[in-house]
Amino acid sequence: MPLRGAVRRNLVDEVIEQIEGLITRGEWPLEYRIPSEPELVERLGVGRNTVREAVRALVHTGMLQARQGDGTYVRSRSGVGAALARVVQHREVLEVYEVRGCLERDAARMAAVRATADDLALLRAALADRDRAQSTRPEQHEAFVEADLRFHRQVVAASRNSALIDLYGHLTDGLRETLRAVIDSPLPDAVRHQAPEHAAIVAAIEAGDAEAAERAAALCLDRAVAALESNRPGRTGAQSKEA
Repeated sequence: MPLRGAVRRNLVDEVIEQIEGLITRGEWPLEYRIPSEPELVERLGVGRNTVREAVRALVHTGMLQARQGDGTYVRSRSGVGAALARVVQHREVLEVYEVRGCLERDAARMAAVRATADDLALLRAALADRDRAQSTRPEQHEAFVEADLRFHRQVVAASRNSALIDLYGHLTDGLRETLRAVIDSPLPDAVRHQAPEHAAIVAAIEAGDAEAAERAAALCLDRAVAALESNRPGRTGAQSKEA
């Protein structure tokens, strides 16, 4: 959908809405470099200050990111998502995994009850992709990060709970950053791979066993949390037992 001339009284809000719409609909995807300021001025039919203020507002919310000497890029699909991503990115990786556990346990339980045949097919495909990606070389770890995220998003999608799906989607950027941090760290493979644990989630959902699905998801995340906890600076075994 092309940009159109702004006609409403509050031109800055009009420009913001148009740019937000292009981003949320995916017409301007993540990491897309948006048109330059002169191009936006010409295509929108508004003044340079209007465009500058609108872009600045979207940079402030986190939807856009200005890169000096390079341009302005799409950073997040929504202002809410950008805000949540900033919260996640400024927390310890351990804390993020604890939050993931809360969401993914419920998602797996609901998926076991509500998943359709199409959902199950997509889950199996996502699991296979993840299994293939986990053997990638260090320089290809980004492929594993994306495959792991796709798998967990598919579990959440199979829950058929639109609020949970939206919330998890908003957290994706932040989750991606924390997973990258784990992949690049010397943490044990219990955090990085966990192929049997992920297979158990799919098996339980396929069997329609809500309790088993929740347990499998909890085990997957709990093992990751335990590994992260053991690697916390200054953390001793005794302290871990007391926590």
